Amino acid sequence: MNEQFDAMLTGSDYIIEGVVSPIYLRDFIQAYEFQSLDHALRLVIAMDTKGKWTRVDGTEPYLSGWVDELVDQIALAKH
Repeated sequence: MNEQFDAMLTGSDYIIEGVVSPIYLRDFIQAYEFQSLDHALRLVIAMDTKGKWTRVDGTEPYLSGWVDELVDQIALAKH
């Protein structure tokens, strides 16, 4: 998957709409960046060599559940 796609993350008070883009990060198998449409939220997740997805960069604060939400949406976008 080399293309951007629309995604949504569940905020504490509302849904955050944005765009996910695949990116290259050295030392990681896969990495993706979520950028909210209003540019207030940025989340970068990556899969390490053991297959674990983790947050590696982004704005604060963030909700830890966003990593799993984003991984689920990436999997759907790949199919």
